[in-house]
Amino acid sequence: MAVLVLIPIAAVVGAILWYLYQRKKKRRLALSYFARQYGLEYSQEDPFDLLSYDFHLLGLGEGRGCENVVSGAWHGMPAKEADYWYYEETSDGQGHRSRSYKYFSILIADVEATLPYMSISKETLFSRMADHLGFHDIAFESDDFNREFQVKSADREFAFKLVDARMMQWLLGTEGTCGFEVRGSNVLVYTRRLKPAELALLFGITRGFQDRVPRLVWNEYGTKTERSSS
Repeated sequence: MAVLVLIPIAAVVGAILWYLYQRKKKRRLALSYFARQYGLEYSQEDPFDLLSYDFHLLGLGEGRGCENVVSGAWHGMPAKEADYWYYEETSDGQGHRSRSYKYFSILIADVEATLPYMSISKETLFSRMADHLGFHDIAFESDDFNREFQVKSADREFAFKLVDARMMQWLLGTEGTCGFEVRGSNVLVYTRRLKPAELALLFGITRGFQDRVPRLVWNEYGTKTERSSS
């Protein structure tokens, strides 16, 4: 009798595993096609060790990983896009542990600058609660911007230089669909896990962010003398 019960259970488990395998395979093929379509390279594994980049998002959770990396130059912007995930473990107090996973599409772009660390993310109920607990973000002159975004940096002067009126208006236009981190010679842009056909939007937002970095920032922190941005 026990064997008869286990057979359908095994069949269900097998069907689930097969479905997950086929879904991953379909995504890999679609990402490979996207890369070829835009003159980029695709790798199922992470050849760049993206988790070694010093960004807050990439250190979250008890475990994390990157896969399905698309890399190359997007309209002259060197970039590496990937599927990123991390999990957090919880316990019910009786020794039973479970994992909660979060999935993202991330893009790390190179910039010709050495920038202080700063993060820009969508303001949420939890981030507002943190503000009340003393973990304050940087407030700007625009109430609309302050309601929509949370900006954090140890270098407040740099934050005000980077997020000028032009950048602020552009960020508001994105409606908080992406989060941003900058550090050193890299910019990290992240959002929910995107379908392969949607990735052009992530590349475009990253390019748009770079194009709106004020000339003042390039002049002070840039590693290239001449910039075309204003």
